[in-house]
Amino acid sequence: MSHPAAVFPFAELPSALLAELEIGPRARLVAAAVAEQVPDSAVIVFTIEDQMDPAWTARATAGEINVEAGPLPLDSGTLGAVAQERTILRFGIDDLSRADFAHLDVRQNVTALSYVPLIHAEQLLGCIEIVSFAAPPSDEALEQVGEVAGLTAIAFAGALAYASERNAGLASVMRLTQLYDIEKVFNATLEMDSLLPIICEKVGDLIHAAAVNLWMVEQDDLLLFRQAGDDPGAEVGERQSGSSGGIAGQVSESGEPLLFQAEDEALIARNARAASLRVGSLIAAPLMDGESLVGVLEVVRLEDADPFDDDDLFVLTQVAASAAQALHNSSLLQAERKIEVLQTLVSVGQEIGSTLNLERVLQAIVNQPQLVIPYERAALAMEQRGRLAIQAVTGVRKIDTGDPAIQHLTDVLRWTAGLQTEIHVTQHDETIDDPRPETREKFRRYFEATGSRGFYAIPLTDDEGSLGVLSFESSDPDFLTDLHIEVVKILASQATLALRNASLYKEVPFIGIIEPLIEKKRRFMALDRRRRAVRLGVLTAIVLILVLAPIPLRVAGTAQVAPDQTQYVRAEEDGVVQQVFVHEGDRVAPGTPLAQMADWTQRAAVATLEARYNTAMAQVAQSLVNNNPTLAGQRQLEATWLRGELTRATEELARTTLRSQIAGVVATPYVEDLAGRKLSLGDPLMEVVSTGSVSVDVAVPERDVSLLRVGDPARVKLESFPTRTFSGQVGVVSPAGQVVGDDRDFYARISVPNPDGRLRAGMQGYGKIRTGLRPLGYVLFRVPALWAWSKLWGWFGW
Repeated sequence: MSHPAAVFPFAELPSALLAELEIGPRARLVAAAVAEQVPDSAVIVFTIEDQMDPAWTARATAGEINVEAGPLPLDSGTLGAVAQERTILRFGIDDLSRADFAHLDVRQNVTALSYVPLIHAEQLLGCIEIVSFAAPPSDEALEQVGEVAGLTAIAFAGALAYASERNAGLASVMRLTQLYDIEKVFNATLEMDSLLPIICEKVGDLIHAAAVNLWMVEQDDLLLFRQAGDDPGAEVGERQSGSSGGIAGQVSESGEPLLFQAEDEALIARNARAASLRVGSLIAAPLMDGESLVGVLEVVRLEDADPFDDDDLFVLTQVAASAAQALHNSSLLQAERKIEVLQTLVSVGQEIGSTLNLERVLQAIVNQPQLVIPYERAALAMEQRGRLAIQAVTGVRKIDTGDPAIQHLTDVLRWTAGLQTEIHVTQHDETIDDPRPETREKFRRYFEATGSRGFYAIPLTDDEGSLGVLSFESSDPDFLTDLHIEVVKILASQATLALRNASLYKEVPFIGIIEPLIEKKRRFMALDRRRRAVRLGVLTAIVLILVLAPIPLRVAGTAQVAPDQTQYVRAEEDGVVQQVFVHEGDRVAPGTPLAQMADWTQRAAVATLEARYNTAMAQVAQSLVNNNPTLAGQRQLEATWLRGELTRATEELARTTLRSQIAGVVATPYVEDLAGRKLSLGDPLMEVVSTGSVSVDVAVPERDVSLLRVGDPARVKLESFPTRTFSGQVGVVSPAGQVVGDDRDFYARISVPNPDGRLRAGMQGYGKIRTGLRPLGYVLFRVPALWAWSKLWGWFGW
C-alpha cells in the first residue's frame, strides 16, 4: 500500500536555502522538508564534497534514526547503486541483506529504502535517502522529492563553491599567520647555535620541503653551515663561491631569489653529483643584512613531490628577510657577550686582587665567572701539607669531605694535578674524546657518577711551584668555546697570584688581635682600687640596663604600595571595541559596564532566532487547532531547539558588554582611545584596581625575617604623604626571598585601609613592624652579635 500523493509545502524552501551559506544548514533544511512530506519515515541527506576522492558523508537526518557520519566508500551497499545508476531508486527490505544498509542504525522495522540522487552539471553531489517504517512513498511523492533534489543540488553546488572560496581565503590567512608565527619564533631566541636549526626546521615545515640548506658567508665563500632533512646533493661543510657554478653561489652573486625546475641546467648538474635521490625542484633566497650578504637559504623537493612555484619562492623571500633580521640580532648578542666577558674578567680580577681574605678570593674564583661561562660546577683544590684538598666549590659555602660527590671530584682533581698540564675531556653519547685509554676509562666512571659530560681543568702554578688546580664541568659537553678557554687561562693566572698572596697573609700570627687586648688589660690593672671599682660599677649598671630595660624591637625596610585586588578586563569574544564608557581614574562598582564590543552579529542572531521561535510557537498552536498532534509535536521540538539557541545567542550578546567584577578605579592610561581596536578572545583591554584597601610590601632583611609574625602591628610613611603615618597589620610574610644586590630580602605584606582612595599603587616609602618588647642590649647589639657569631661559627663551628 502506498501513500496518496500530496502537495509538498516546499514554497518556502528556496528562500530558506538562500538564507544559509553552508552545506550543513542547507542539508538540515532539506531533510526536515522531505521528512514532513513523507510520514512514518526517516530521512538522511548524504553529500559527496570531493570529486577527486568521492565518498558519502551524512550531513543531516530527520526522524528517529542514527547513521554513520562517514566518510563511507562510494560503492557502499545501496549507496553504491545510487552512485552507479544516478536515478531514483526504491528497494524493498526483503530484497536486501543487512550489509546493504549497514550504515543505518535504526530501532524500528524498516519496510523500504528509497533514494533520490542530487546531480548538478552532470556531477553527483549526494543523495536523499528515505527510510520507510510503514508503507513506502508513492511514485508521485518520489517525483516531488526529485524536484526538490534538483533545487537541493543547485544549493549544494553553491555551498561547495562558497566553502571552496572560504577555504582559499583561510589558506591565505593561514599562510600569513604562519609567516607571522615564524618571525616570532625566529626572534624568540638570540642564541646562534639554537637559531640556525630553528630556521632550517621552520622553513622546511612551512614550505613542505625535503631538505633546507643554510649557507653562511665565511671569508669570501659560502659555507654550508646547517642542514635539515635529506639533500643528496649537498653536505654540511661544503663550500661554494660565485665562480664555482653552484646554485647558492649564483644567488650570492645576483642577490636575487631563484627558482629551479628539474629541466634547468643548474639543477641537472647538481643532480649529477647525487648518488641516490634526485632533486625535482629547488628555490633559493639570499639573506641580506641591509646591503650586506649574510648567507643563502636553499630549499629542495625531491622528484616524487609537487614542484615549487612562484608562490613558494615569494614565501621563502619573506621568510629569508625575517631570518636575516634574526641572525643580525643574534650577531649583536655575540658581540655584546664578548664585551660582557671582558668586563666580567676585569671585575673578577679586581675582586680577587682587592682583598687578602682567602675565603673571599676562593668564592670569587669559583662563582663569579659563571656570569659569562656556562659551567654548572667549578672547583678549586689547593696543596695543603703536601696533599691536594678541595677549598671551594660553586654554590657551596662549606665543603663536606664525606659527600660522595666531593670525594669523586677530589679523586679526579688529584689525578689531574699529577699531570701538570691542562686537560679537556668531553663525552658525546658513549664516546669520550681523549686519546689516552686510561683517561677515557677514568672519566667514563666519573661521568657516570656525576652526570657531567664536559670537564676542563688547568693547574695553578707560579715561580714558587704548584699551588693547586682549577676545574670546570657541565652536563653539556660543548659548554666551553675557544673564547671561554682563553678567559679561563687568564683567570687562572690572576687566581694564582691572588691565592699566593692570600695564603701568605693567612700564615701571619694573630698578633694584630691579641696585642691590643693585652694593652687594655695592662692599663686597667694600673689604675688604683677605687677607680677600678667605679669603672666596674658603671659597667655593671650599664650591663643591667642593657639586660633588664625592655624597649620595642622594630623591623624596618623600604615599602611599596600595591593594590589588594586587580582585575584585568579581557575580551570574552573576538571582535572590535565599539565604545568605552570609562576613563582612567574613574571609580567603578561591581557590574559597571566598562566597554562595549561590536554586537551587530549577536543582535542580528538574537532577532532572527526570536522570529523563528515565535513562528514555531505559532505553528504549534495552529497544528493543535487543526487537530494534528503529530505535526504539533514536531513543531514543539523545533521550538524547543530554537529556544535553546535563542538563550545561547542572548548570552553571547551579553558577553559583548565588558563589566567590572570588583569595586575600584580604572588604571589603564588613555583607555578611551581603545575604541575601534580589534581584540581576540582573552586579549587584555584595561585594568581595574581596588581602592578600599591596599597592600604595602615592606622589604625585610634576611636576618630579621624570623622575628615577623602574622598580625604584628606596622606603620608606614610614604614619600607622597610625608606628614602622615598609616597603620596596618602584617598579613603575609613571603616564604621565599629575593636577591637584592649582595643581600636577600623577604617581604612582609601589610594590609592598610584606604577608605578615601588616596593611596595608589606604586607609591614608595618606609615601613616599620613592631615585633614585641626586647631587652635594650638585645635591640642595640643584635645585628653586630649575629655578624660576630656567624664569623666565629664559620671558623670554629661544628
